[in-house]
Amino acid sequence: MIIYNTLTRKKEELKTITPGEVKIYACGPTVYNYIHIGNARPICVFDTLRRYLEYRGYKVTFVQNFTDIDDKIIKKAIEDGTDYKTVSEKYIEEFWTDVKGMNFREATYHPKATENIDEIINIISTLVEKGYAYPVENGDVYFSPKKFDEYGKLSHQPLEDLEAGARINIGELKKEPMDFALWKGAKPGEPSWDSPWGKGRPGWHIECSAMAGRYLGKTIDIHCGGQDLIFPHHENEIAQSECCNGVPFANYWMHNGYINVDNVKMSKSLGNFFTVRDVAEKYGYEPIRYLMISSHYRSPINYSVDIIEQCKAALQRLYNCRDSLDFELSSAEETTPDNLDEIKAQLSKRREQFVEAMDDDLNTADGIAALFELVKDINVNVLGSGSKELISFAAGLFDELSGVLGLVYNRNAEADLDSEIEKLIELRTKARQEKNWAESDRIRDELKAQGIILEDTPQGVKWHRE
Repeated sequence: MIIYNTLTRKKEELKTITPGEVKIYACGPTVYNYIHIGNARPICVFDTLRRYLEYRGYKVTFVQNFTDIDDKIIKKAIEDGTDYKTVSEKYIEEFWTDVKGMNFREATYHPKATENIDEIINIISTLVEKGYAYPVENGDVYFSPKKFDEYGKLSHQPLEDLEAGARINIGELKKEPMDFALWKGAKPGEPSWDSPWGKGRPGWHIECSAMAGRYLGKTIDIHCGGQDLIFPHHENEIAQSECCNGVPFANYWMHNGYINVDNVKMSKSLGNFFTVRDVAEKYGYEPIRYLMISSHYRSPINYSVDIIEQCKAALQRLYNCRDSLDFELSSAEETTPDNLDEIKAQLSKRREQFVEAMDDDLNTADGIAALFELVKDINVNVLGSGSKELISFAAGLFDELSGVLGLVYNRNAEADLDSEIEKLIELRTKARQEKNWAESDRIRDELKAQGIILEDTPQGVKWHRE
């Protein structure tokens, strides 16, 4: 597999530290609110990365953290008249509702920052001992980027350029504008933990270094996240981790592109900010996942009502194909078409097309294209064949490729609805047999009002959603 490495700005062959195994760290949410559609992109993209690597035979250790102590969480707790733990636990629970709706597979580990305070303090202590960090009188501890010669290597900017917009805010006792907080001394009423520098809490950047190190080791294979995290978050993670451990922090860095809303960058100030819950309540969760992987992960994507509707329509084509395979399989026979091997070979080419696309820097857009080419092949060469062997083969290949992408996952969840529809279809069939055309038409119209379209075929009645 080839991956575009932000660190080197080029595509590189994936060579893991341990052959056959991949260690991945993905930056997770700061849990003070519902996740927004910008959060959804790395969640869906890197879940697909993990699925694909496992599909290709790797043993994947996947870590995604929760930042459960932060200025935003403390502010939210004050606004709600509660404490940071109540806020973080509430929104972790809401996170799970949304990501399970998008078919995110639980990571190997989901550590919380507050569960790793000892690891954080140990790293900071080492950095102070080595001279890369310094405590100040109010209990803060700062890291000095000037002490790290390679600072800026991920964002590809020299320290002098990065310094241009930096400043020292009122109340900060740091020596240089670019110095960043590893530990924040406790303020009245804020949550805090004991440390060698007095009571306080960790800074944002150090949390991820500690959790990546604890669960994956000093050097990891792939570190991933949104493009907005390259600087300062990931740049600071590299600096503090490599100064502490003396070895590379991550060998590959993958970053997904931004999300625009109606071709404008999403932001709360512009009023074009949507949570995943907002969108899912109108369109469902699966179209969101489809949107997030429908373009190459490094490209910007655009969210709009028209585009999410297009995603729904594309998914319906996939569901129609899979439902048709199920329908025909129920009445298929043990027959063997003369060109069975030829058709199987043609279908198998779609697997090769899919793998070629995904091996090229996780090109999910072309991977989805291969899945739709498979749908075309199934419609032309499989449906209507009556061959149980061929239909089963096609269904298995469809499930294989769609499963890697995490799509077409609501079939079982709709089983109860499907059974109610099937009962109505049976009643309509009985009415037709009894030449009760008025009742037959009434049932057809009732189903149509629910978005169910019936199609009479030689094999029986087929149905699909509009």
